[in-house]
Amino acid sequence: MRPTRAELEAFHDAEVEDLLPPHLRLLFVGINPSPWTAAVGAHFARPGNRFYPALAAAGILPHVVDASQGYDDADRALIEDAGIGVSNLVRRATARADELSAEELREGAERLARDVARWRPAVVAVLGVTAYRQGFGRPRAAVGRQAEDLAGAQLWVVPNPSGLNAHETTASLAVAYAAPARAAGVLRPR
Repeated sequence: MRPTRAELEAFHDAEVEDLLPPHLRLLFVGINPSPWTAAVGAHFARPGNRFYPALAAAGILPHVVDASQGYDDADRALIEDAGIGVSNLVRRATARADELSAEELREGAERLARDVARWRPAVVAVLGVTAYRQGFGRPRAAVGRQAEDLAGAQLWVVPNPSGLNAHETTASLAVAYAAPARAAGVLRPR
């Protein structure tokens, strides 16, 4: 069942709970949730988002999770058992990331640092270099492993899986996501 435009508009500015397994090893950090994600309560839920297809293509998950209607118990367990968590720089849902202010991104980066200190993942992977640059005050940052850690966790920046990031493919996202997954011990080294 697809939410209507009016139903999705009702979830503009809504928040989505973080997905945090008991043994968090790798934390993926999106820019912010979409209204679709907020409507169903599952990260990267909008149909066409390439997050879960990329995780499956990388071998991080054994199959593609369909989060478009929310997580079922088996898929939630699959993600959590892998030691994977999902959060966002900015908690409020918007249709597009460009609806966020630079101040919101900076505040989100500060909150994320506090959360990472509490949650203690081995690796944090921020999905989106532009949001990372703005939020963390690193205007020259590039995709890949960052020189600094974040509250004791290795810090990576990887491409955003949104369909609006058209120059990336599921295959290129899989390669990018595999690197922090290997560093976190979620994916076996090659």
